[in-house]
Amino acid sequence: MSRRSRGARLPAAPQISVIEDLSHEGRGVTHLNGKVVFVEDALPGERVEWVMTKRGPNFDDARLGKVLEPSPDRVEPRCQHFGVCGGCALQHLSAGKQIEFKQRQLIDGLTRIGKVTAGEILPPLQADSWNYRRRARLAARWVPKKDRVVVGFKERSTSYIAHLQRCEILRAPVDALIPALSQLLTSLSIRNRLPQIEVAVADDAVALVIRVLEPLTEMDLEHLRKFERDNALILYLQPGGYETVAPLSGNAPALSYRLPQFDVTIQFQPTDFVQVNGALNEAMIDRVMKLLEPAPTESVLDLFCGLGNFSLPLARLAKEVVGVEGEAGLVARARENAQRNGLTNAEFFTGNLAAPDVNQERWAKRRYDKVLLDPPRAGAEEVLPVVAASGAKRLVYVSCHPGTLARDAGILVREHGFKLTAAGVMDMFPHTAHVESVAVFTR
Repeated sequence: MSRRSRGARLPAAPQISVIEDLSHEGRGVTHLNGKVVFVEDALPGERVEWVMTKRGPNFDDARLGKVLEPSPDRVEPRCQHFGVCGGCALQHLSAGKQIEFKQRQLIDGLTRIGKVTAGEILPPLQADSWNYRRRARLAARWVPKKDRVVVGFKERSTSYIAHLQRCEILRAPVDALIPALSQLLTSLSIRNRLPQIEVAVADDAVALVIRVLEPLTEMDLEHLRKFERDNALILYLQPGGYETVAPLSGNAPALSYRLPQFDVTIQFQPTDFVQVNGALNEAMIDRVMKLLEPAPTESVLDLFCGLGNFSLPLARLAKEVVGVEGEAGLVARARENAQRNGLTNAEFFTGNLAAPDVNQERWAKRRYDKVLLDPPRAGAEEVLPVVAASGAKRLVYVSCHPGTLARDAGILVREHGFKLTAAGVMDMFPHTAHVESVAVFTR
């Protein structure tokens, strides 16, 4: 055995430590001989026994053995699969402390990465914490040793799929439908060629998109049609890219969700991006409108507008709205949604907001009173010069990653003369370490 192999051997004996903090992934943080160790499912202040599972050059990973002295913030996880399924990381932490953890991630990121401080910390925005998830992607895999297709989310730190009986965060009826989906896929002739199921729960319909890598037999189709009828679902098949998605049984009713406070209904395709937590989405839109303060005389630019989730409510309040999105299909559906809702003051453009020449686009040369940003995890760094040149005095930034928000906040403040007046978290993904937040900039 080489010296390197001997050095990589993991300690056999359990270690005992006091947990000092939580990592941004929600793992307990401790130290052994001056080196950081991340302990799954351990909470700050707890004295725990742990076993090392992996060594790394900068930190080690560990599995929780016993909690010798529990934190007063520890609660019993509702989900029977917690600790195995990789979908949730914080079900063992009380709801209040989950919010404190996320707020700290936001504030620390702004301070450490962006070198900025918010003038006001907004109260956390919360809504449904169980059975909230209306969009999800379930993995599926034929496992010969189990003689079934296993359906669920990936296990923690492995390539295996957790064999779920139910999911406490998925919207009904999908939360309790996972065993039936496993039986359905197992019954098909191509059970080893069905890698995933996408879930889309609308206000009055439930759609499942099954990825199929080989043609289905007529018997397979009969199984699928029966499942669709018995469970009052809309099944779609996806043999190739998203452009190949088609309903199993011909024409399918449109999927939609309603924003009653703005008298807006938004239709979407089963694979379109929509905010996963419907109740939080309504609360978020309401907060954004109050923070942006669009007036009937003002023009508003909505960047990364998607289906019009913010654009259409904005059109109820502002003189005109210009929405820009990189995906042409979403832009087309945003235009259709505006038309269905009788909104003639919303205009939509397809544009790559990360392109180096984005400032040459026709919409980018116009003047705006207010700007709304809702970028993906990569943030909005490339389009910030357009925002700065727009003349807008007020900007609201909706973020799904505190690190890129902090980076962009630093750029807006130091390079473009904005002031960070307020920031706060929005709990779009309860029981996970995911941090969604909103920030307000003025100049």
